[in-house]
Amino acid sequence: MKVLHFYRTYYPDSFGGVEQVIRQLVTATAQQGVTAEVLTLTRDKQRLDIEFEGHKVHRAPLNFEIASTGFSWGAFAKFKQLAAQADIIHYHFPWPFMDMAHFLCRIKKPSVVTYHSDIVRQKRLLKIYQPLQNSFLKRVDKIVATSPNYMASSETLQAFRDKTEVITYGLERSIYPKHDSALCAAWQAKLPPKFFLFVGMLRYYKGLHVLLEAVAGSDLPVIILGDGPEEQALKVQARHLGLQNVQFVGALSDADKAALLTLCYGLVFPSHLRSEAFGITLLEAAMYGKPMISCEIGTGTSFVNRDGETGLLVPPSQPAALRKAMQILWDQPELALQYGKNAQQRFEALFTAQVMAQKYVALYQTLLKA
Repeated sequence: MKVLHFYRTYYPDSFGGVEQVIRQLVTATAQQGVTAEVLTLTRDKQRLDIEFEGHKVHRAPLNFEIASTGFSWGAFAKFKQLAAQADIIHYHFPWPFMDMAHFLCRIKKPSVVTYHSDIVRQKRLLKIYQPLQNSFLKRVDKIVATSPNYMASSETLQAFRDKTEVITYGLERSIYPKHDSALCAAWQAKLPPKFFLFVGMLRYYKGLHVLLEAVAGSDLPVIILGDGPEEQALKVQARHLGLQNVQFVGALSDADKAALLTLCYGLVFPSHLRSEAFGITLLEAAMYGKPMISCEIGTGTSFVNRDGETGLLVPPSQPAALRKAMQILWDQPELALQYGKNAQQRFEALFTAQVMAQKYVALYQTLLKA
């Protein structure tokens, strides 16, 4: 079985949550006999076809972007060629250019869409795009929601309930760097002996401005791992608040991230808008057996982090509530330890890459038999 994944960005150009999911899917389904390739866009005009971790990545030159949507004239011919060689086309939504390519290239192969997120921020453009979006979702054979929470709360998905099923994300632990005691020791020497960790791109919906307000005037130490468009504004805010207990460590390698996940006391994940549809970082924290604090925003974040079981949930955009939750975990190490153990057990039962891959392969086989 040959599957073609199609999404706007991918490794090694970009390291976001959707890219991680595709990477995990390709790796895990390969163990079940699936040959998967990825088609994406790139700013690199020199290396268009590359190999990444044993699978082929085909890259079309990015020509321009509108509202974070990449367009590529060369992608149309490339997509048509690769689709003709594939058994299944696996789209990753949202990406309006992808919808256009599906129709303009007259794709007839069995198709599945992983619905990663609603379009949240671009309300005006959504009104223009909505007819194309709905036509695309109507035309594909199957839609996959990534959590029962998102399935229940997405207005868009409600119109396609009869063709939508839930398959949650999963991670393969072996892809992550093995424990490096020397690296952990080097980081421990630079950091507080006990700290909360945030991991992710510094984007508008991550709620980090709320986190900074929450820890102002406290002794709660926070390490912020990642970079992104909000980085400078957040650093300015931290200076204005006089925060000595917050460190920005920037974007780090996978090995460094693994070290900080190993060392941290717990994960704080203050995303406050529905643009945060799932939170791969929460899965990573659960995999490492860490207690979590996140916001109830009606998405998959609350499916991963169960209030009172794997961590604590707080209302979004409320610094006092976030600070209170952090203080509860900080003051009760036995509770934090139990939440971390529960999170790891829940991860092993529901969120491994093998579980995700088995469900997708079964779906692929159903589509091929239809």
